[in-house]
Amino acid sequence: MGSFKAICSVSLLQLFIVFCLVFQCFATRRHTDPRTTLVVDASNAIGRPIPETLFGIFFEEINHAGAGGLWAELVSNRGFEAGGPNTPSNIDPWTIIGNESSIIVETDRTSCFDRNKVALRLEVLCDSEGDNICPAEGVGVYNPGFWGMNIEQGKKYKVIFYVRSTESLNLTVSLIGQSSVGNLASSTITGNAADFSNWTKKETLLVAKATDHNSRLQFTTTTKGVIWLDQVSAMPLDTYKGHGFRTELFEMLSDLKPKFIRFPGGCFVEGEWLRNAFRWKATVGPWEERPGHFGDVWMYWTDDGLGYFEFLQLAEDLGALPIWVFNNGVSHNDEVDTSVVLPLVQEALDGIEFARGDPTSKWGSLRAAMGHPEPFDLRYVAVGNEDCGKPKYQGNYLKFYHAIRSAYPDIQIISNCDGSSRPLDHPADMYDYHVYTNANDMFSRANAFDRTSRNGPKAFVSEYAVTGKDAGTGSLLAALAEAGFLIGLEKNSDVIEMVSYAPLFVNANDRRWNPDAIVFNSFQAYGTPSYWVQLFFSESSGATLLNTSLQSNSSNSVIASAITFQSSVDKKNYIRIKVVNFGTSAVNLKISLEGLEPDSLQLSGSTRTVLTSGNVMDENSFSQPRKVAPIQSRLQNVGKDLNVTIPPRSFTSFDLLKESSNLRMNGSNSSCTRSSI
Repeated sequence: MGSFKAICSVSLLQLFIVFCLVFQCFATRRHTDPRTTLVVDASNAIGRPIPETLFGIFFEEINHAGAGGLWAELVSNRGFEAGGPNTPSNIDPWTIIGNESSIIVETDRTSCFDRNKVALRLEVLCDSEGDNICPAEGVGVYNPGFWGMNIEQGKKYKVIFYVRSTESLNLTVSLIGQSSVGNLASSTITGNAADFSNWTKKETLLVAKATDHNSRLQFTTTTKGVIWLDQVSAMPLDTYKGHGFRTELFEMLSDLKPKFIRFPGGCFVEGEWLRNAFRWKATVGPWEERPGHFGDVWMYWTDDGLGYFEFLQLAEDLGALPIWVFNNGVSHNDEVDTSVVLPLVQEALDGIEFARGDPTSKWGSLRAAMGHPEPFDLRYVAVGNEDCGKPKYQGNYLKFYHAIRSAYPDIQIISNCDGSSRPLDHPADMYDYHVYTNANDMFSRANAFDRTSRNGPKAFVSEYAVTGKDAGTGSLLAALAEAGFLIGLEKNSDVIEMVSYAPLFVNANDRRWNPDAIVFNSFQAYGTPSYWVQLFFSESSGATLLNTSLQSNSSNSVIASAITFQSSVDKKNYIRIKVVNFGTSAVNLKISLEGLEPDSLQLSGSTRTVLTSGNVMDENSFSQPRKVAPIQSRLQNVGKDLNVTIPPRSFTSFDLLKESSNLRMNGSNSSCTRSSI
């Protein structure tokens, strides 16, 4: 009996150990391979319309986004004004060709343009004959543009400049590549002294016979005398619709299908000091007459070729609604008292008239003279940028609000003050919400608007991004956190009207801010992972949000949403399910579609798109522009239940093709669009 008891005791102990091991194994398996269920109510009767305007873009003149970027002007400091109004002054980046024995170069105030009086004076000391013979290549000046001009074989470049001379003129205008390439194109301007005794506008078309991404524009002569130059422009002819936008950068914006564009800032609107704030009236009219200004927040000069008119044109070309942000008398360091702010209020009203006024009105006629007699579709204005905490903001804001509401009652007015956690204490149609934070905090903010009051103004999340060490210069980790945040915004789109990432562009030669959505140099461009994330949401504006329920035994590392939309590409109807797995383990996901009519899903034609990479800190680059980019594959035999694996640290979209071609969008008469990503 004693021996039997011992055997039984050992057997029971072994059985207990086996049971514990099995339980531990099962528990471990559940930890590394969690199972999650997403229930989607896909019935036509259930769902909420998403605002038509939900996802758009925000453009700020930062990182040389416009000057040396989207705006295709090749010449930097084209009016010689960047050195300031006092002369002689610095002409950077213009550089002298020749030495002191052959040429003296300085600025003076002899320009024919009243708002930009500085011109360049070249006193040529050498000649084609005599004791002081000019070098064979001539003397003069050159401009390298914005870290090199991209000149491509066979393309045409229009060069315009103003010139004056005391003697007969023999001036060669050239596009010059690096030493191994040499002269890419040139033209010689000649005439007697009488022809150029007064300022004369000259235009020449240069056709490149070779390609060089680091070229320069130069003016040279071998004739003695004094020559003045001013307002020098070199533009490629192949800009988008001839409107001056660099084509490949414009197309990257267009691919996002933005419903709005907020411009021109940002801090660029405020300035460190009001004297350097963006003032729209100085940026319209003929480009030669625009004075330009120093953006003292981001510390570089802009000639304002990309001005108020061009921003409105950009919005129209993108099919997006313009949102004009104007200065309300507040900068980072000084403010206009409310008692004397009315001139700035009138400036804002004049700006609205410029955009919307009849072509016979004072400011509408200027717009018409610039080639756009039809009004622009300006429906939104923002009174300042991030100014809510400034002493004069609310008093100034109310002056602007009441004046605009009286003159243009249909225009939507956006306040800088955040109304997400408590009601605003002043009238507004929307309020601005900005967030820059680390990845974990951004992901957690998916629920930020869950408890926001459903009454009152809606939110405009006009600036968001993961920043700091989590972001690098554009990491997958940052993009995934932002994707989770955007899903939360999409699900709260009953209290959120608009959303845009910031900043949009960065010239790789002038990173004032990290990260950014689109990185470029003179001839290359790529999207960061954050750019690709935005493409996943390009069909959400105006779509129908479906009810979803996520049941998970894992941590709160998974977030999902579902929409229905009609593709503008194939005019077919889809259900799009977006899932972010922010965790480090793969997730086995069961997707259950409820409320569908029998056989309403096609067995083929559906796709899965995944954004992930081998390392969560992976980034794209000029050498690997698609290291982190969406990969699309076909889904086979789609049914009402799908069992799929969501990779760790990933963003996945399932586009399920419906049989019906007449899916009705609840609450909306317009179709939504879809692009392959």
